[in-house]
This record gives sequence, structure tokens and C-alpha cells, in this order.
Amino acid sequence: MELSVFWIYLLVMFVVTYLIRVFPFVIFRKKIENKYIRSFLAYIPYTVLGAMTFPAVFYATGSFISAAVGVIAALASAYRGGSLFTVAVYASLGAFVISIIT
Repeated sequence: MELSVFWIYLLVMFVVTYLIRVFPFVIFRKKIENKYIRSFLAYIPYTVLGAMTFPAVFYATGSFISAAVGVIAALASAYRGGSLFTVAVYASLGAFVISIIT
């Protein structure tokens, strides 16, 4: 790849990233008072994180079965109120044990 093409790509990525971060500040100058919109915006980071992470979980182990067992173990541990560390340990152990068995 030519060096000039690299700089064009880099500039385009910079502009897109910058606009995404600055656009809300330009549009919404006042504090958002509507409780429904504020509630909706409060959940956006968790939704985006889940949407980015969840599909990748099923490709992380190389086996759909071990990944599914890990997800089920993580969901069960989280439902019972486990900490983030506990959930990660149970998910890893579940996926590891099933990958050994199968």
C-alpha cells in the first residue's frame, strides 16, 4: 500500500471518529430533561458492549458446544449475583471442561 493511501485512510478514520464524538455536543447543548430519553441513553453503553462481545464468545473456543456451555455457566453465575470475576471463572471453567470432554 502506498504511503499516501495510508494517510488518506487515517484521515478518514480520524474525521469519522471525531464527528461521532463531537456531534452530540453540538446538537444537544442543554441538559436532557426527559426521563425516558435519559433512561434510554443510560443503557446504550451496555447494549453496545453486549452486541460487540456476545457474538465473539461463540468463536473464541473453536467449538460451539464448549462456547455455549461457557455462556450458560456465565449467565447462571450472573443470575445468581456473582461478581464479574466469578462469572468469568465459571464461564472459563465450563468451556474448558467441556472442551476436554469432547
